Amino acid sequence: MSPGKLKWFINLWPPFMGAGIKVEHIAPDFRQATVALRMRWYNRNYVGTHFGGSLFAMTDPFYMLMLMQILGREYYVWDKSAHIDFIAPGKGKVTARFDIKDSIIDEIRQKTADGEKYLPELPVLIHDMQGNLVAKVTKQLYIKRKPTKS
Repeated sequence: MSPGKLKWFINLWPPFMGAGIKVEHIAPDFRQATVALRMRWYNRNYVGTHFGGSLFAMTDPFYMLMLMQILGREYYVWDKSAHIDFIAPGKGKVTARFDIKDSIIDEIRQKTADGEKYLPELPVLIHDMQGNLVAKVTKQLYIKRKPTKS
């Protein structure tokens, strides 16, 4: 799937539309993505800041989808677990940026070369428009090279 089609599909996906989450950018090589969440009446919490579930949701499928595209059909890639640390109240527009460097891809290929699973932990930082850190999410993925068919 092309980055443009993936962006279009995700932006029309009801859970993201309903939460006010929007994919702003997916790089042509799938190594970067930017996702935004604007404050709306329907996605803020009782005290007038971003609902934590929406902050968490905006980070959900991206590393998995990006690595599926980068690594190709020879690999299983799944989200395994995630953890969020709320640092400061989020208001207005907040943005999460996903980066997959060559060193991460090299490490994945090395660790899975013998058919073993690998469980990398990748960070996602969510910032407000002033550059303040709102939350830090740690995503753990399950990655394994598929067995070769004889």
